[in-house]
Amino acid sequence: MRAFLFMLLAINLLPFMNVAAKFLSDDYHTVQIVWARYTGHLVFVLLMFMPRRGIKLLWASRPGVHIIRSVLMFVATVCFFTALRFIDVPIASAINFTSPLIVTALAAPFLGESVGVRRWTAVAVGFVGALIIIRPGGGETHWAMFLVFGTALCYATYQIFTRKFAAADPAETSITYIAIVGAVISSIALPFYWVTPVSLVDAALFAMLGFIGGLGHYFVIRAFQYGEASVLAPFNYGQLVMAIVLSYFVFGTFPDIWTFVGGGIIVSSGLYITYREAVRGRKTTAPPSPSQT
Repeated sequence: MRAFLFMLLAINLLPFMNVAAKFLSDDYHTVQIVWARYTGHLVFVLLMFMPRRGIKLLWASRPGVHIIRSVLMFVATVCFFTALRFIDVPIASAINFTSPLIVTALAAPFLGESVGVRRWTAVAVGFVGALIIIRPGGGETHWAMFLVFGTALCYATYQIFTRKFAAADPAETSITYIAIVGAVISSIALPFYWVTPVSLVDAALFAMLGFIGGLGHYFVIRAFQYGEASVLAPFNYGQLVMAIVLSYFVFGTFPDIWTFVGGGIIVSSGLYITYREAVRGRKTTAPPSPSQT
């Protein structure tokens, strides 16, 4: 029950961060928005974990791997927040959900996992869904849509690293490295793009970005500590529903029919891959039987 509660909190919080980033993008540079997201995230994780873990929070058996993962996450955020300047949150969110499909495609060469015909078919169908949203050559196509693919690719690669080295260090250390690397890189560029918030609302949104990002990812970690990944992963697609609702009330925008169709195909493909991975996990842990050969 606690796993579902934490996941429910996460899928309701994280779309708020994306909507806030888009709202601020009209008046502020992406660098400043990304800086607020990671600096607030860093403050959150230090307050949350440092009192209990102390300086050991920063100790990692493979610091180089953590830095690489963190840079991938940072680039993914930059690509996504930049895209939000030009396209709606639901469209960006739907395309970004191709990330699990990319993870499946990369799992074979980088993790040595066996990916069967069914999952490869689901990957192909999922990318057809993405093409339906983008409609290359159509009047609705925007170059920022392809930028979201950069987000999906970086995040998928980040997940591949996570799968390969997940057991090496605690999740708290991983999420702290992400915050530190993102805050440091964006702070270097911040002086060139800083604009003082023009209203209390904007200042509050900047402060909220990092808090929501840190809290949302913390809830995800807690959810997976209490529940199985194959059971919880499908609930992650609830973020798309929340993104549609928030975008409608904040910006007055609503996805067209092709976004719903393409998004539905992407989500369906992702759910099927999750199902097949769950079946594969049960087969590898169950005693051999003739039906499994």
